[in-house]
Amino acid sequence: MSAMIALVGRPNVGKSSLFNRLLRRSAALVDDRPGVTRDRHYARLALGDREGLLVDTGGFDFSDLDPLAEPITAQIKAALEQCDLAILVVDGKLGLHPQDQELAQLLRKAEQKTVLAVNKIDRHSDYSSSYEFSALGLPDLLPVSAAHGLGLEDLEKVIFEHLEPVPEKGLEESSAPPRVAVIGRPNAGKSSLINRLAGEERLVVDERPGTTRDAIDVEIEAEGRRYVLVDTAGVRRKGRVSEKLEKLSVMRAIQGIERADVAVLVVDALNGLADQDAHIAGYAHERGRPLIILLNKWDAVKEKTEVRKNIQRELDLKMVFVDKAPVMSVSALRGSGLKRLFPMIDQIMAQYNFRAGTAEVNKVLQEALEAHTPPQVGSTRLKFYYATQVSNRPPTFVAFANKPDSVHFSYQRFLVNKFRQAFGLDLVPVKLLLRSRHDEDRPAKASKAKNKKSKR
Repeated sequence: MSAMIALVGRPNVGKSSLFNRLLRRSAALVDDRPGVTRDRHYARLALGDREGLLVDTGGFDFSDLDPLAEPITAQIKAALEQCDLAILVVDGKLGLHPQDQELAQLLRKAEQKTVLAVNKIDRHSDYSSSYEFSALGLPDLLPVSAAHGLGLEDLEKVIFEHLEPVPEKGLEESSAPPRVAVIGRPNAGKSSLINRLAGEERLVVDERPGTTRDAIDVEIEAEGRRYVLVDTAGVRRKGRVSEKLEKLSVMRAIQGIERADVAVLVVDALNGLADQDAHIAGYAHERGRPLIILLNKWDAVKEKTEVRKNIQRELDLKMVFVDKAPVMSVSALRGSGLKRLFPMIDQIMAQYNFRAGTAEVNKVLQEALEAHTPPQVGSTRLKFYYATQVSNRPPTFVAFANKPDSVHFSYQRFLVNKFRQAFGLDLVPVKLLLRSRHDEDRPAKASKAKNKKSKR
């Protein structure tokens, strides 16, 4: 188990900014309104030859009237129970707040090893304003500035002592666990699904849409294998994405897909398949990610024949571009149908990483050309010379032809299907790029021309 460092504090004291500063990247949403971070946000933190998990928690507000205050507080307490070091972040500009005292008392009662980070001390001359926080009775009072990096080195020294040495290569699995982005419209049940799969309330679940605003990574183990589930923000129609924070959430959802190997589209079966579901699936399709469609809340519609027929019609009409995507009927609430999910992800990953030799690829191409002779293009017949696989994730092939720009999309689709059938790639996107034989020579010619120029 990795060492865990938790950032805790009132809303809007700069926890997410400090989280990003320590990671040297923008991993958490930052906004000047309180309550932006609602879930525990985990990220791997590496300092020198040590590493651990850094956790960004929601704002702890004892007087908050938000109905989500109670589950958010539960999230923070869960993080504190698991962490090796708590960093209490306070606002050095606003000064000591009564709720800082209440939170410090909670940490002392838990006998939690705690560091006090007085944030927003942007200049050395402001250090004196941090002294009033010594009244909290916590050791290691450190003035810092998440915005400018001031005092960060001292904080990292303390954190470093609680991290664990990076294991030598070969002691861990050589390949990283598959990353699975859980995508869908707001309130489709994405967070409930991950909580069910993780076996604990890792994410805040609420009946109101928009509870998840950031992309949250949750690492779990199933049947002896590790997986990273990425809970993404629900994506609304563009016309409804007006606020800055909503736009950032959509961006994070798309980034979650880009960082993932597989996308799982969660559809609310009660509400049917909407155009927006197809739009979200399009994000994954455009980025070459395999897709699994989960019809959630199926237990509520399985007896409703007409509803099930409508969903099937909508799948046929709206998801034609991902017609190879497996469809599974599940219930995140009850856990039914979920046992098949991870075996399906394993099958998809095997296909996603597939590699074929050039001889095998050319054999398939020749068989395809014999089965369906390329059409005539003007006065010239279309000719294919050879093909090769240039990459995987997803499997991508290149075919060289005399007139690549004249190949009709239907013939290109025919060739793609032949590669699918021959190599058993029925669950993942397969790309076929068409090139002229002259394209092969361009890099070599460009290199020769560059060498001649340099000799001159």
